[in-house]
Amino acid sequence: MLTKLSDGTPIHCIRKPEARMLDHHVEGYLQHGIQINPGDVVFDVGANVGVFGVRVLQKAPEVKVFCFEPIPEIADALRANASLHGQGRMVVIEEGVSASIGQATFTYFPNTPALSTAHPEQWDQNPGAFKEAVKSTMKNPPESMRWMRWIPTMFSGLIANYLVKGRHTVTCKLTTIAEVINTHKLDRIDLMKIDCEGAEWDTLMGIGDEHWDKIKSMVIEVHDEDGRLDQVKHLLGSHGFTRQVVEQEEGLENSKMYNLFALR
Repeated sequence: MLTKLSDGTPIHCIRKPEARMLDHHVEGYLQHGIQINPGDVVFDVGANVGVFGVRVLQKAPEVKVFCFEPIPEIADALRANASLHGQGRMVVIEEGVSASIGQATFTYFPNTPALSTAHPEQWDQNPGAFKEAVKSTMKNPPESMRWMRWIPTMFSGLIANYLVKGRHTVTCKLTTIAEVINTHKLDRIDLMKIDCEGAEWDTLMGIGDEHWDKIKSMVIEVHDEDGRLDQVKHLLGSHGFTRQVVEQEEGLENSKMYNLFALR
């Protein structure tokens, strides 16, 4: 289906409210020194329907975005947006990104596609965390969805149950960052955005040692399970990303989700 973002930009999506919510997160990625410049090469790992990619193309001319989305239904909407906005500058790769080439079983949530993941245990092992994430979204919605603030938070459990209703699994292909760099003969990646619902460490493990120097900046959503945030910070620091900022989005202060901004 087609909807419009807050500034009137048309976007193909699966759930209209989710498209607007995704747009709300985009500006949050572009801070702490993270910029889009003319001619940049951008990787969007966990692209969903491509809202971030579309906004990146609007930031500067001659930008090229490689968008990774393994779930077929979501990838269809992503391709539609690449056709609508990309003019050949949005490259859609219908694969997940991991430490090695292969395949994996993903859990797809039709009522909230953005949470589809190869790591459903992050929610299954702590269902209260998902309810809290829904509650925080209700308290801190995009301006275009400010009506959500009027919904009593006591309904967050019911909403959470609806969002995970109808979940099912789908087998998807996996690639690696190294494979894509080699296939497309890329000499640089100016920005790598990783938001792949718990698979961020596997994604980083798929970067070849010879490729790290090609990456100029990164913004990563980190699920801080078993010390993962410190592990990611150390890994990036060892590869020259000495400028690092960690923050949590408003409303997620009690969660284990952090955004890590890293530059050389």
